[in-house]
Amino acid sequence: MEKHSTSAPSASTSVEIKWSKYMTESLKLSDGPPACYQLEVKRENLDGESDEESKLSKFTLGTRDPEHPNKTILLVGETGSGKSTLVNALVNFVMGVKFEDKVWFQMIPDETVRPKSQSQTSEVSVYEVFGFEGTVVPYSLTIIDTPGYGDTRGIEHDEIITKKLLELFKAPDEVSGVKSMDAVGLVLKSSQNRLDERIAYVFNSITSIFGKDMDKNIVAMVTYSDGMEPKNVFEVLDDANIKYARDEDNEPIYFLFNNRQKDKRGKKKEKTAAQYAFKISEDGMSEFTDFLVECEPRSLEETKKVLKERTRLTACIENFKERVNHIEIQQEAIKMTKEKLNKLTQDVSNSKIEKTETYKDKEACNMKALSCTTCEETCHKECPLAFYKPWCVVMKLGKCTVCSRKCPAGEHVRERWRYVTKTRKVEVTSEEMKRRYDAEAKSEVKKTLLEDLQEEVEQLQRDKNKCLDDAFEAIEKLEKIALNADSVSTYVHLDFLIEKMKEKKDTEKTTKLEEIKANIQTTSKGGASYSARRHKT
Repeated sequence: MEKHSTSAPSASTSVEIKWSKYMTESLKLSDGPPACYQLEVKRENLDGESDEESKLSKFTLGTRDPEHPNKTILLVGETGSGKSTLVNALVNFVMGVKFEDKVWFQMIPDETVRPKSQSQTSEVSVYEVFGFEGTVVPYSLTIIDTPGYGDTRGIEHDEIITKKLLELFKAPDEVSGVKSMDAVGLVLKSSQNRLDERIAYVFNSITSIFGKDMDKNIVAMVTYSDGMEPKNVFEVLDDANIKYARDEDNEPIYFLFNNRQKDKRGKKKEKTAAQYAFKISEDGMSEFTDFLVECEPRSLEETKKVLKERTRLTACIENFKERVNHIEIQQEAIKMTKEKLNKLTQDVSNSKIEKTETYKDKEACNMKALSCTTCEETCHKECPLAFYKPWCVVMKLGKCTVCSRKCPAGEHVRERWRYVTKTRKVEVTSEEMKRRYDAEAKSEVKKTLLEDLQEEVEQLQRDKNKCLDDAFEAIEKLEKIALNADSVSTYVHLDFLIEKMKEKKDTEKTTKLEEIKANIQTTSKGGASYSARRHKT
């Protein structure tokens, strides 16, 4: 802060001197008190898209000093929980803004006053706060927000957010600035007194992306608080079976915040209430920032493994469904051809057979998909990594983990189309069948063709079983490494997998999948049903 040797200036002059740089460079939103300013921040779209299209953006205030440590926080909560105000409150706290300063700075603008140049349509937003190290806390802050998680856009939208988080965590340090995670804040209103299905879904989804080492860093951040202990909030978290940090007495670790710091303080009653609200948040911020000093930051390596496996599992099951659909269409076509053959006489010299055959076609889609041109399969329906195919999460050691032949990355393309299975009618004459099977006797053509069709059916069944086993192995792997193995993102696929495993007559694996489904229904309660409904939208 700037020091002065002259006589003490007035309070208003002191504030202007103290915050002159930010008041001058910022857009003034209101006179107050408190006078509200929109901070000027630098925007960078980490996915290389335009401001309108980007789903992973970074907003930076100030310049990072590598001599100071950085603390990284991930915030998650449903729309209306107060996350944006919480981010702004954190920024004001580390800047050193006091109640008597009668100023308030916003890093995240209100929707109603947001300039077009600061459009924040990202599904994952990263806020970096630099230049205040030593003012209140000895470190800088990186705050990650997932503003769209669990909204009305469906499960595919949430999968985009998960992919963007993985993209963020995988990016080089100099690009993302995210090396480790110090805290995951579960943001809930203090008035939350029941387990809403959407809250259960959102918290289950976010905790299921982390490794088992993250449980001591997940904390409750209670907004709109009156300062009293939020016992009902703990009941909500416990009902949702969310693993979160506890102290040495096994009591929940939580922090209280009031979201009215920028409200106008005109009348005496308003000023008194505003001062109390400011103190609640200031105390909560002080406790939270102390927690960030004391807690051990967690490497993102385990989390990256979980994110990769969850994304691969989703891609594997989506590919599996398409392959099963293709196989079953082929099987039905073969069945129809066999029925037609059986109706023919032994001598098929003058016969013609109309066969139904399958083929792959390309279907346009909005998002770029990663597809194998050798297997003619779509391996990743929504692939966000535009710049380098081997970086796609379904790739491992340069080869695809999803397509039938596990082909190299070079045999894949990333375009706005996907492979789909279609059928067509073709007419085959006896002469063509003779040439195909090189049969001398006309009577042998039918027999050889039937045998060939039967072998094709059996091979298709082996392919289907292999797909199913791959999906099962992915689920088992997640159980071993994930903090929350009972994920609602897995739940939406279980009925399909159970049905196919029953067809395979694998009793042991069917039982295991049914147990996983029952566990998710028990532990996540409303989250499972909410997820199932969203999956259908």
